[in-house]
Amino acid sequence: MACANIVASLAEGVSVVDSSIAGLGGCPYAKGASGNVATEDVVYMLEGMGIETGVDMGRLLEAGWYISDVLGRDPASNA
Repeated sequence: MACANIVASLAEGVSVVDSSIAGLGGCPYAKGASGNVATEDVVYMLEGMGIETGVDMGRLLEAGWYISDVLGRDPASNA
């Protein structure tokens, strides 16, 4: 759902969005808020839409896997 919201925001002129590598994070006060939109998914989507991000996807994925491995979990990214 987050990526769909980002697309809608872009259509309204938003040019900066927040994301989190490997989808890490969340809100301890909101039940079910298990994480954030993965930066990997956002970059993949934007690049697929023809929007240049300047992000090296290979290095981004590598960093996501690294931190996820350190934390003992799988990345939340689908990219």
